[in-house]
Amino acid sequence: MLERVTSRIVDELRRRLGGAFTTDELTELYENGTDWCLDVAIAVAPENPRAWESSTVADAAFATYVREAVDFAGGRRV
Repeated sequence: MLERVTSRIVDELRRRLGGAFTTDELTELYENGTDWCLDVAIAVAPENPRAWESSTVADAAFATYVREAVDFAGGRRV
């Protein structure tokens, strides 16, 4: 269930950031708050409150999605 929630948050990140994005843009989105991730988690797993833990699913989604940034190079900026 955690993977399903994380995947749905990644989909929402993709929608919010559009096409190509930078690590700075993703960082700004993260710093503006991840409360919306809870809404996504509840929608995906309404009967599983363990899957709502934002420090797990939101952080996992952002960590997964950062790999698609145009300036990401294996943990270093290009």
